[in-house]
Amino acid sequence: MAGRFIDVVSDSTGETAEKVVRAALLQFPQAGAIIRLHTRVRTKEIARYVLERAAQENALVVFTVVSPELREYIHASTAELKVDALDLIGSLIGKLSHFLDREPINMPSSMLPLSDEYFRRIEAVEFAVKSDDGKEPRNFKKADLLLVGVSRTSKTPLSTLLAQRGLKVANLPLVLGVPPPPELEEASPDRVVGLTIGLDQLCEIRQARLRQLGMPAETNYALREHVKEELDFGQRVFRAHPSWPVIDVTGRAIEETAVIILEALKERDERIRQAQARLSS
Repeated sequence: MAGRFIDVVSDSTGETAEKVVRAALLQFPQAGAIIRLHTRVRTKEIARYVLERAAQENALVVFTVVSPELREYIHASTAELKVDALDLIGSLIGKLSHFLDREPINMPSSMLPLSDEYFRRIEAVEFAVKSDDGKEPRNFKKADLLLVGVSRTSKTPLSTLLAQRGLKVANLPLVLGVPPPPELEEASPDRVVGLTIGLDQLCEIRQARLRQLGMPAETNYALREHVKEELDFGQRVFRAHPSWPVIDVTGRAIEETAVIILEALKERDERIRQAQARLSS
């Protein structure tokens, strides 16, 4: 499978299809498959070019096209060219049409009017950028979620991913010997999540980061003893806040960690709702 191509074809941004394919590929960590994203494919000519190259290179085609005419053309062309293909959205649209007893409008999502949800996500992404790496502790009280952990525990990519789902996320790095800012104690404890990671993996990640920056490997930042002290410091902070859930990100994809965080928040919200219901009854 190494070096094989997966062509993701969409008449919109292709974001959803790409995420689905990447999520599925997590089950094949050593596959080495390469995703090629083709966005705003809305004519037969462009689709044909992509499909012919896929046929030449024995690629898999995954497509999300809402236009019935173009979708049928892709189905016919993949059969003609003997291209292995998967229609991610066509069968779902058909099922929904039958279930809802409605005809689909067959318009790519990028051509639809912008919704309140879209603007909410944009606002959340802007919040995450402003609140990254503890830059704006004043935002801790405004955040839907506050991620806390030592350097290189995936705080920033997690903040970005969760912000794309509409959550206002801030994150705070725990630095050895530096007390957390007082704003941390003012943040709602039911919105704080601690992140930790295994010592060996953190050392590897930091060594790779130093190589990327052209810095010497013997820098304290990646030395085992120093890294262990940082992790121990982080655990002391977590023990001082027993109500925070602490998630070990060792060996986890960012998407998997995000799901765990969302499930933890959902469970906590449900417990709060149940407690409030008991009090009011």
